Amino acid sequence: METNFTYEEAYKELAEIAYEIEMESISVDILAQKVKRASDLITFCQQKLHSTENEVGNIIKQIEREAGE
Repeated sequence: METNFTYEEAYKELAEIAYEIEMESISVDILAQKVKRASDLITFCQQKLHSTENEVGNIIKQIEREAGE
């Protein structure tokens, strides 16, 4: 996976793959490749969301600590 890949780029590509599969515009010969790529993109998006959730949680905890001082 690209190192400078953003969540938005991954989501857009995932949506395109889903659309291609839905419209049955993918040949059987590359279907497995597209499904594998979609799986990788889903994993990336989940990790990015989890990481962001943790960061936001940490920021909120820091704000609460500072407000309590």
